[in-house]
Amino acid sequence: MSKKYEFWFVVGSQFLYGPEVLETVAARAAEMAEKLSAVLPYPIVYKVTAKTNAEITSVVKEANYDDKCAGIITWCHTFSPSKMWINGLNLLQKPYCHLATQYNREIPNDEIDMDFMNLNQAAHGDREHGFIGARLRLPRKIIAGYWQDESVQKRLGDWMKVAVGVAFSRELKVMRFGDNMREVAVTEGDKVEVQTKLGWQVNTWPVGKLVDTMNAVTDAEIDALMEVYRAVYDFATDDIETVRYQAREEIAMKKMMDAEGCMAFSNTFQDLYGMKQLPGLASQHLMAQGYGYGGEGDWKVSAMTAIMKAMGEGGNGASAFMEDYTYHLVEGQEYSLGAHMLEVCPSVAADRPRIEVHPLGIGDREDPARLVFEGKAGPAIVVSLIDMGGRLRLICQDIEAVKPILPMPNLPVARVMWKAMPDLTTGVECWITAGGAHHTVLSYDVTAEQMRDWARIMDIEFVHITKDTTPEKLEHELFLNDLAWKLK
Repeated sequence: MSKKYEFWFVVGSQFLYGPEVLETVAARAAEMAEKLSAVLPYPIVYKVTAKTNAEITSVVKEANYDDKCAGIITWCHTFSPSKMWINGLNLLQKPYCHLATQYNREIPNDEIDMDFMNLNQAAHGDREHGFIGARLRLPRKIIAGYWQDESVQKRLGDWMKVAVGVAFSRELKVMRFGDNMREVAVTEGDKVEVQTKLGWQVNTWPVGKLVDTMNAVTDAEIDALMEVYRAVYDFATDDIETVRYQAREEIAMKKMMDAEGCMAFSNTFQDLYGMKQLPGLASQHLMAQGYGYGGEGDWKVSAMTAIMKAMGEGGNGASAFMEDYTYHLVEGQEYSLGAHMLEVCPSVAADRPRIEVHPLGIGDREDPARLVFEGKAGPAIVVSLIDMGGRLRLICQDIEAVKPILPMPNLPVARVMWKAMPDLTTGVECWITAGGAHHTVLSYDVTAEQMRDWARIMDIEFVHITKDTTPEKLEHELFLNDLAWKLK
């Protein structure tokens, strides 16, 4: 879905330096766009060397209404008086990156003269351009460095993925199969505020409609999906009928979501009327295809899972619905065990997942099939979006996932084990202080910097728990945030 996107390159200059300079700027801008497009995850389209208020306003209006344009990237090859950017930037509705670079890497000792200085004064122009961004209080990403350096290209590519996440968010529809789990606070939230801020359309479809759709699924459709299961998963059960029932559920949920254009869904074990099993394998395999999921009716984490999967496209696909379940509190070996009763995405699996059938213990239904596996090791983040009443807060914690230190042979669920930053107990204190939910999105692909950029564009609060966070620092930060957001 996200492959349709492109980014527009708008280069600032002015008429002061004459037509020859402007021709050189345009040629270089086109060259830069072409070379960057060859190494970045999405193409850059050179649009204009902007020299007037009218040109800037025109290209911004065009960008706002072009669905392919996921954001604009600006750069000032020469000095570009910033007053002429005001009208256009005030209208801008797309993500905005200011690339502070220059065409040449080095100062040419023998060639540099005043003509060279007039043409190659990005150090001058980008500061003028930067001022107006600050003056207008625009949410923007500033990336400084030489445009052909790998580090600069990596940061620009990461920002592009954030912008795609923004576009994905603004089009996102979430299908709720029934309501959320009774009496749970954190899965509640203001759907009107969420649609206003983030674009999500969150609505409910009755479980009875899902059951009707399940009953209409054919054996041939189930046979085809079973072949897909056999291709990607190991069967560790002889109970094929139970697996086929999960396939029936998956096909029906996918049909309903696709018919409505939904890329995320939620359900709850408390609302399974007419169903024989709580979807386990069905939900897991849908997540592997890019759909977001939230257990117990948690539509916020469902949407965030889908968004982070879209942002991580082109990586290893590893973003998953997750839940903190239990701790290992042996001194010097403190770990969190993340899992869920059924629904963890196989994109985070270290090895080929296996399909197993076991009792569930809740939901009062038949034993469901599910994928069982251990998670990958490596640096990752866990993210929680919560409704603070009057504003949304996005909490992000750095973690280091490890191979589980115990085999846990009697635990028939997917599981990921990690060290929380700055350490387990301090991290838990900070997470609880910030109000983080027990449901999260765990991602190996998306970074904390990307989530900060996403939150900035969406105009919501961002809280980051790192190796350097202390409860005292966090309490002070949250206090100041409260004041700032109330004033805002």
